[in-house]
Amino acid sequence: MPHEIDQSFQALPLRALADAALARARALGAEHADFRLERVRSAAWRLRDAKPSGSADTTDLGYAVRVVHGGAWGFASGVDLTMDAAARVAGQAVAMAKLSAKVIAAAGSDERVELAEEPVHAEKTWISSYEIDPFTVPDEDKTALLAEWSGRLLRAKGVAHVDASLLTVHENKFYADTAGTVTTQQRVRLHPQLTAVAVDETTGEFDSMRTVAPPVGRGWEYLTGTGWDWDAELERIPGLLAEKMRAPSVEAGRYDLVVDPSNLWLTIHESIGHATELDRALGYEAAYAGTSFATFDQLGKLAYGSSAMNVTGDRTAEHGLATIGYDDEGVEAQSWDLVRDGTLVGYQLDRRIARLTGLGRSNGCAFADSPRHVPVQRMANVSLQPDPGGLSTEDLIGGVEKGIYVVGDRSWSIDMQRYNFQFTGQRFFRIENGRLAGQLRDVAYQATTTEFWGSMEKVGGPQTYVLGGAFNCGKAQPGQVAAVSHGCPSALFRGVNILNTTQEAGR
Repeated sequence: MPHEIDQSFQALPLRALADAALARARALGAEHADFRLERVRSAAWRLRDAKPSGSADTTDLGYAVRVVHGGAWGFASGVDLTMDAAARVAGQAVAMAKLSAKVIAAAGSDERVELAEEPVHAEKTWISSYEIDPFTVPDEDKTALLAEWSGRLLRAKGVAHVDASLLTVHENKFYADTAGTVTTQQRVRLHPQLTAVAVDETTGEFDSMRTVAPPVGRGWEYLTGTGWDWDAELERIPGLLAEKMRAPSVEAGRYDLVVDPSNLWLTIHESIGHATELDRALGYEAAYAGTSFATFDQLGKLAYGSSAMNVTGDRTAEHGLATIGYDDEGVEAQSWDLVRDGTLVGYQLDRRIARLTGLGRSNGCAFADSPRHVPVQRMANVSLQPDPGGLSTEDLIGGVEKGIYVVGDRSWSIDMQRYNFQFTGQRFFRIENGRLAGQLRDVAYQATTTEFWGSMEKVGGPQTYVLGGAFNCGKAQPGQVAAVSHGCPSALFRGVNILNTTQEAGR
């Protein structure tokens, strides 16, 4: 059954507040103004050994006015839902723009904020794809399910402790601007996770194994059968963890890798997702993730990887965490190429950067994580495309004589140009003569971005494709957090440098 925008959100004086704010901004001479009212409800449940260890349920409600006045940005936000207050916030935004213009002039810059053109989207409504809003499910049912899953793991031989968590978000957003765009949106997302811990009572040695089910833009149905086989995953974890505790340490060297989507999504995020944010590539942004080696002068030239590499930026993928109908500048969601046949052909843009660089229309990458924050250029669902006729994961493994199969994400490190990196994982399986031959421990793969993606010989078919992701991508100052998905198939990489993490730690 299709969902509708929550009546309690629609009952707020959305249009009246927007009209008051935008009218005031126009009267004060703003070249552009937009109004954004958001209600974001976030809740979390945590269990330790099947017993509740913490919970939270918060709602962030407020609105923001952003203007371009005198060629400079101005921004202000408020929580008082009255017309007078909205007009006053608009006045504060204009005052901030005037102050910014003076600072810019004093610094000797003549750069003006101008926005790329965007068609008017009048009275548009968009709702993400889900069946059951998790906030309609009683809290005791959520805790009971996590406790039952934890109990299954705790009853298994060798499992000493289990941590379980569930994060849920329900987001409503109303946007209007002086061009005439008016949009109302509703998104639901959640992230369940369980971690089993084993402890050797004789040696004190311990290790863990985490579920690889990704966070998703779905509802409660994700935990009850749609989209992931939780029974199968929970059944596998104790045996995999016991095998990991007995596994030998890897011998450092060069190996062929078959990387599962549950691990590869994070490598995509760090080495492609952040590197193709054009504000980073231009040097306008460096917070959290640094700048980018993929500089603007290399567009259409940089050999990012092998010819098997095709990567898209996508705001439209069903169940994607960064999937929207319209961004926080009123730009309609799109899908576009970032890397085609191994060559850098695109970036992620907002309206200002699109105009500044002459790239035409924005591809809808402006986002703020709350009504208290100004929109910044944020990552779309950046995904590696499968080969339409590609192999299964088993067949990719079958083509390797000596290698490692990598499953699940864990720790990672990458430099501030998104170039030199190393990644670990949850599970590593030795490949011998095309077959899995038991687990390994202490594995990390290390490369430069172009070396790694250049070594990619094959990508799997659509049957191997999984949409992974995270709730906690950080950017900007003051810091903002956004959820983002990254889809990919299994992929085969030749001759990748493998480190032994215990040996590296001892150096």
